[in-house]
Amino acid sequence: METLQRTMAAEVSELSVPVPWGEIRGRVWGPDHGRPVLCLHGWADNCGSFSTLIPLLPRDCRYVAVDLAGHGRSSHRPPGVFYSILEYVADVCRVANALQLKKFSIMGHSMGADIAGMFTVLYPEMVDALIFLDAYGLLPVDVKDISKVMRKEMEKMLQFDKNMDRKERVYTYEKAVERLLAANPMLSLQSVHILLERGLAQVEGAGFVFSRDLRVNFKNAFGLSLEQCLETQMRIQASVLVVLAEDGFHKIFSEPSLKKFTSAFLQSLQHRNHTVVTVPGDHHVHLNNPELVAPLVSDFLRTKVLSQSAKHEHKL
Repeated sequence: METLQRTMAAEVSELSVPVPWGEIRGRVWGPDHGRPVLCLHGWADNCGSFSTLIPLLPRDCRYVAVDLAGHGRSSHRPPGVFYSILEYVADVCRVANALQLKKFSIMGHSMGADIAGMFTVLYPEMVDALIFLDAYGLLPVDVKDISKVMRKEMEKMLQFDKNMDRKERVYTYEKAVERLLAANPMLSLQSVHILLERGLAQVEGAGFVFSRDLRVNFKNAFGLSLEQCLETQMRIQASVLVVLAEDGFHKIFSEPSLKKFTSAFLQSLQHRNHTVVTVPGDHHVHLNNPELVAPLVSDFLRTKVLSQSAKHEHKL
């Protein structure tokens, strides 16, 4: 296993895709001819979120892990522009077009799974398999609260525009570690160091600032009801693997409306013969303890992607 990890690590390269406002950066693991798997990280993370998991996965795949816009080393969106699921879906299109990906799988953690789910609904012909890591693919808003939530987030964003000259706080590396651990105590110390590799930008002679755009802190102002989310999820045609953490999503999002959603979504998945598995760990188990997640993801990729690809090539 250690030899495999070293081999995969040696095959890592940096990715840069030009976009109208700058570039989307990321990392790529695996051979050029490998079956493509696009990896989308969660809110406020970066593509380092997959650095411990990918080396444990099948080497016949090519894993493209991006820093979503406003995260990691990717460019921030232009002033006056904010972040939502639909904008991120458009970014996936840009990356897929730039890399000439016609058919691929997507592995998404948390917010990345929401993006993956929506992209797959809009472009079903492009996605053959979906892996949701401690996520369900979309989060609903109580129908009674949609307008209130949308207005609240809109006003926050407009207020942010008025203070564009604010100075970002500068940290020593040690203080940045403390800050991230305090903000996300579920992360192991090793995971914090991994995320900070792309999550910090150096200020010459002063220290470090967090590289992510402060605007990513605003909630998605585009809200869907429970019924809309379920209807949207029903349109996913790809094979789906959901890997849940015992101390993850359920404990972070405890609102009654979300519990109702998860129960309904699980029933829908099981009815359509998709795979749902629960592992010990927290919301970042794929990064903190990848050995618990890797066998499940590996088996799914071999069964639903690599074997199907081999059958197709044999027919040709």
